[in-house]
Amino acid sequence: MLLNALPLLAPLILIGAAFAPRFLKGISARKAAQLAEYASLGAVLVAVLSAIVLAGNGSGDSILIGFFEIGLSVRLDIVSVVMLLLVTFIGWVVVRYARTYLDGEARQDVFTFWLLATLAAVLFLIQAGNLFQFFAAWVATSAFLHKLLLFYPERVAAQRAARKKYTMARIGDAAVLGAMLMLVSTYNTTQISAILSAAAQGTGGGLALAAAALLGLAAVLKSAQFPTHGWLTEVMEAPTPVSALLHAGVVNAGGFLLIRFADVMLLSPLVLALLVLIGGFTALFGGLVMLTQSTVKTSLAWSTIAQMGFMILQCGLALFPLALLHIVAHSLYKAHAFLSAGNAVQNVAAIRKPGPVAVPDLGAVARAFVVALVIYGVVYAILGLGFDFGGKSPQAIALGAILIFGVAYLLAQGFADEAPRALTQRTAVYAGAVTVSYLVLQRVSEWLTAGTLPATPPASALEWALILLAMVSFGLVALAQATLPLWSYHPAAQGLRVHLSNGLYINAISDRMIGGWKQTQSGKGAE
Repeated sequence: MLLNALPLLAPLILIGAAFAPRFLKGISARKAAQLAEYASLGAVLVAVLSAIVLAGNGSGDSILIGFFEIGLSVRLDIVSVVMLLLVTFIGWVVVRYARTYLDGEARQDVFTFWLLATLAAVLFLIQAGNLFQFFAAWVATSAFLHKLLLFYPERVAAQRAARKKYTMARIGDAAVLGAMLMLVSTYNTTQISAILSAAAQGTGGGLALAAAALLGLAAVLKSAQFPTHGWLTEVMEAPTPVSALLHAGVVNAGGFLLIRFADVMLLSPLVLALLVLIGGFTALFGGLVMLTQSTVKTSLAWSTIAQMGFMILQCGLALFPLALLHIVAHSLYKAHAFLSAGNAVQNVAAIRKPGPVAVPDLGAVARAFVVALVIYGVVYAILGLGFDFGGKSPQAIALGAILIFGVAYLLAQGFADEAPRALTQRTAVYAGAVTVSYLVLQRVSEWLTAGTLPATPPASALEWALILLAMVSFGLVALAQATLPLWSYHPAAQGLRVHLSNGLYINAISDRMIGGWKQTQSGKGAE
């Protein structure tokens, strides 16, 4: 049990590095940033050692450092270790990037302090073994991030975004607090593993169902789901490392909340159904709006909204291992996307004369969808011989089909009449590689989390209806995207594009509701 407390060293190292410059005289902001980078690298080492402990000793809880089940403790399992490795690695990359990005900035030392504090709070959250630590870290993560979002407090846009984020975060905090109190009242313990074990037996009653509803609400707010998504598209006034940390890490806390309390969420099929509807609509809405944005970072922000929606959809379908895989994949991709956005813009601008664009007609799109389905079926059949894919749930198969819609969009570009043969061959190879990779990673995630996360229950009539609705909706959107050049110049499409580029004006409505336009130049309106 003592070794299970090893992950606590990771946030403690970061906290030590954050406060060291305040107690040691003569440390410049540049030296403090260098110390922060070394500390974040030390946190990565702790995460690796924690993974070794898990592999050697298995899952378990650490001793509680506190009294009356209130204090610090660690739940060491595959979920916490995967998240620990992910957050510490991305944290190290962001801290290293920020060291150069803010070199010479007047308030670099302040930024470094709050960056380390935010990372430490996230680490305390993902390894929490008791409800008290989980809630305290949940609130601290939001509070410290708020300081980073207002790093330039004189910027009105930053004030507006921070105010909306602050409002949503406080509602989410209240929901988490209510859920925690209900869970303690129901199961008479603050230990998360004991609560999950009891919930897995189907016990809990009405209070547990209410707790699941509040946890779902908190996850929706934290993950910027429709219609509470507006703040996430307006946080670009903060330094780029903040955007990378937010989109690649902090915003995933909503999905992690559902994954960590998966056994509790399974007690309420109605809540899961609502998550499917909210997440699925947000994924489609965010993906469509993303296509209409002209700036790189705003487009990435809408991409995050869509990706978080898909993650919530996965949790609603009780595919918690796949939701965890989604968090890992999206975090790594989005951190790279934000930190390399400047170079990407420069590379595109350096292209003097882009090559011809292959526009697929309806025949090419139809062929692409047929070939994509064939690839999915063939790969699924081949892998099923050795990986036992035949026993997969209909929910997981449906997600694979949705993936194929994306593969079909990729193939359509290569199947266009104007496309050179090399492009057609390349897209076919990529389509096969994507399908194989997804199915293998899907199976690996289920294998790694077996015994920690609950298995997906059999689909009920309601879940079958939601699965069919999701497949039809994503299929129609994929078809619309693949045929976009054929209808995008129609007057009706141009009008729709204007409305979508403004996010259907949901953001403006929320601004008016919470007074987001009435900001003061001092930034006090966001506090």
